[in-house]
Amino acid sequence: MPTVQHTVVDSPYEPLTLVAVDGVLSRIHMTGQRHRPPEETFGESDPRPFGETVRQLDAYFAGDLTEFDLPLHLVGTPFQLRVWAELCRIPYGETRTYGELAEALGNPTASRAVGLANGKNPVGIVVPCHRVVGASGSLTGYGGGLDRKQRLLAFESGTEEPAGLF
Repeated sequence: MPTVQHTVVDSPYEPLTLVAVDGVLSRIHMTGQRHRPPEETFGESDPRPFGETVRQLDAYFAGDLTEFDLPLHLVGTPFQLRVWAELCRIPYGETRTYGELAEALGNPTASRAVGLANGKNPVGIVVPCHRVVGASGSLTGYGGGLDRKQRLLAFESGTEEPAGLF
């Protein structure tokens, strides 16, 4: 039976709940997030497995880190895992459309499936699903809410400081 642990950390984007399976980050939940599972699934409260995650999140929110380097325990379909890996290739401060991601995955007609996989990303911010926009560049869907998505994109583009977000 795997060991599941969690901790809650402050961020400029409201508290984040970090969940680890056998000591490896597996989920990040935002307040009010869509697809947030019941808290009973978060395991015991224990901050010990999250030292490096917290360090990298703090550096990201300070503007000192543009790419996360964390081991992840992701559970999803093979297609979801491919989409999440492709999300990690979107550079800091840039965006891609769902269609561009589908094309990069070798299936240009799969933009809707990419959107569904994007919405199920279990480790938002670290796997930057907020960097995906609609075909016209419009903000569409984000499990953490469109306001939070807009603010994350503004932060990464240098047009908004994280401390002024919430």
